[in-house]
Amino acid sequence: METYKPSLQDPKIESFWQEKGVYLFDPSSTAPVFSIDTPPASISGHLHLGHIYSYSHPDFMARFWRMRGYNVFYPMGYDDNGLPTERLVEKRLGYRAQEVGRKAFIEKCLEVSEETEQQYQATWQRLGLSVDWRYTYRTIDNFSRRTSQTSFLDLYHKGLVYQRKAPAIWCPECQTTIAQAELNDLDRESRFVTLAFTLEDGSGTLPVATTRPELLPACVAAFVNPNDERYKSFIGRKVREPLFGRSVPVLEDSGAEMEKGTGAVMCCTFGDITDVGWWYTHQLPLIEIMGRDGSLTGEMAGEFAGLKVTEARSKIVEVLRQRGQVLGEQAVTQSVRVHERCDTPVEYIVTRQWFVKVLDFKEALLEAGEQIEWSPVHMGLRYREWVENLRWDWCISRQRYFGVTFPVWYCARCHKIMLAQQDQLPVDPAVDKPEQPCECGSTSFIPEQDVMDTWATSSMTPQIVGRWLSEPALYHKVFPMSLRPQAHEIIRTWAFYTIVKSYLHFGELPWKRIALSGWGLAPEGSGKLSKSKGGGPISPQSAFDKYSPDAVRYWTASAGFGKDAVISEEKIQAGTKLLNKLWNVARFSQRFLQNYRPASQLPSLSPADRWLLSKTQQLIQRVTFLFEDYDYATAKSETESFFWNLADNYLEMCKTRLYNEASQDREGALFTLHHVLLAVLKLFAPFFPHITEQLYQELFAATAWEESIHRSAWPVARPELIEPEAEQAGELLVTIAGAVRRFKSEHNLSLATELKQLIIVSHERHLNQSLQSAAYDLSSITRASEIRLVEALEPGLERLTVEGPLELAVLRGEN
Repeated sequence: METYKPSLQDPKIESFWQEKGVYLFDPSSTAPVFSIDTPPASISGHLHLGHIYSYSHPDFMARFWRMRGYNVFYPMGYDDNGLPTERLVEKRLGYRAQEVGRKAFIEKCLEVSEETEQQYQATWQRLGLSVDWRYTYRTIDNFSRRTSQTSFLDLYHKGLVYQRKAPAIWCPECQTTIAQAELNDLDRESRFVTLAFTLEDGSGTLPVATTRPELLPACVAAFVNPNDERYKSFIGRKVREPLFGRSVPVLEDSGAEMEKGTGAVMCCTFGDITDVGWWYTHQLPLIEIMGRDGSLTGEMAGEFAGLKVTEARSKIVEVLRQRGQVLGEQAVTQSVRVHERCDTPVEYIVTRQWFVKVLDFKEALLEAGEQIEWSPVHMGLRYREWVENLRWDWCISRQRYFGVTFPVWYCARCHKIMLAQQDQLPVDPAVDKPEQPCECGSTSFIPEQDVMDTWATSSMTPQIVGRWLSEPALYHKVFPMSLRPQAHEIIRTWAFYTIVKSYLHFGELPWKRIALSGWGLAPEGSGKLSKSKGGGPISPQSAFDKYSPDAVRYWTASAGFGKDAVISEEKIQAGTKLLNKLWNVARFSQRFLQNYRPASQLPSLSPADRWLLSKTQQLIQRVTFLFEDYDYATAKSETESFFWNLADNYLEMCKTRLYNEASQDREGALFTLHHVLLAVLKLFAPFFPHITEQLYQELFAATAWEESIHRSAWPVARPELIEPEAEQAGELLVTIAGAVRRFKSEHNLSLATELKQLIIVSHERHLNQSLQSAAYDLSSITRASEIRLVEALEPGLERLTVEGPLELAVLRGEN
């Protein structure tokens, strides 16, 4: 067996997997299916160790269920149709999409995304993901576009999608509408400015506090709480806003917070979601002053037109100060809504957009969340809170170029909406034409310019990977999917929208279980890894080259679903240490196990054999339960602890028997070593696919049914080998061995130093027979020439420090 060199050996193993089709899904198999709705990675930069962390977790589960005999459907996807890809391409080009035009920009997006996806696949394969690459998809490819457009048409015909000119959430940086789910909260330093709104008759002043004085040109009302005694006399009267002196009504609404600012607030169209709500509820006028680039615009903005928000804010406050209409200013920490993609504060502007109805189905969507199994369980509460707090239907249109187009035209004569036919999909309305004229007879059409939100397509990933529209037999075999693995921060987007689409289209759940990964965190408290911030202290490829993919996977398995993990080279190094030890144990075992076939009958077993075999069966039961409960992290930890017990104790106990080919007790050691080492390799296989495959090929493949360990059967515990008394005796052996090691260390003796005698007093009389039977193994691990069990220790012996129902002493001998 060669020295362990993962950089040389791992690529050979990866080629072996591909050549043998180890991870291929079999559509004709009658085995139960385990299907995974793999997250399609967004094409927005280089992968970092945070991606390696989260994408390892579903692979652990895929490998476990495959070894359990399931027909595993494990595809890979790339989310390349939306804003993240556009921003990546704009960053590389150094200019905006609008500057090169739609056609040229889309061509560049396709080129960059294809190049990036090849890099991603190379990284995933080096990591050892057990993906069936035949089922790879892109959310911009023809099949995904057809699926997404079919979804739109189906919802349209069902009356579940509509178009409306209404206030929408707008990102001035990305120049597009976004959905409520794409908002984050960001704290920033701001100022509460209290302004003087005067009654029309001059009889009083209403002090209005605001953090957005730049929106005064769009002020349409002032609001106070009906229970606020300070302002009851103002309700129903009119006040003049201080900038242009326009008259606006003072209205009452319980949404005005008496304790916030002065308790009186202005309503502008639009500063925030509260303004939108009041505008709808109180049927207020609409004054549009916010441009799509985040600057004030239009006649109502007056002399401040053309100024960006922050500049307009500063100049308007200065003008009001000079007029004496600023009653007070106070520094505050303000939570603002920002676009999650760029952290830009959003605006609310009136545009014509496409929406999917979700508010009408909140109760059904809450019930769907209850029927899905969540790992960890508490993540289901995040979903519930999101659905309960929904205030908008889902806006699915975006004012960008690179995305799935709406299959829609507008008649140039009568403006009727024209939809594509199903057999025409996928269509690009800018290039293709309707198959028939409009009802009015016109054949002149205006194409829909907007594209769909990327989530409108990603929400159909179960249908895309299952090939819903082209392979119905495959689709019904894999749907609903067994598992949706994803990041916890996109519960409100990808998870929610997939549930929405599945419910609206099919009335079914999209998957049985959703498992949420935590974040890979950069060291020293610098937070979540991101492509835009450089991706952390070490790249995936550098980590693979410096350590090995299996060692990196050791780190990724250190925390369970839903938990964050700091990138720790120290932990990756611990993985390297474990892998080296596993290799060395196997190399030691090879000389004994090469071509060994255990007999059908159990051989004579020593107490050490029976101890380890019993512990192994319980480990198999425990790890199987943990994997079934999706607790891979504890499964890895407990297997590792067991392995070190095997390496540090049992091998030393059985060495003498293994080397002595004439020993009648040798067969018991061979059987135990074969059984336990093969079980350990299989339990480790989901975590360390490369090294376990290599060792399986070297030690076990010649006498096994399956060519690959990853197609072999998961270990099944043998109840007849579970012996609590044997385990108790075995723990005594480990205690004795540990005491002798400490004695030698304290006396600066090599562990290989031979002892003349090891004298044992056991206060557990029922274990004496086991200790006597284990003399051979105790002699092997302690290097004691003679093992004596006595009733009491004689005076003058060197006593050993030991815990438990034992007393120990040694005779060192002449040396």
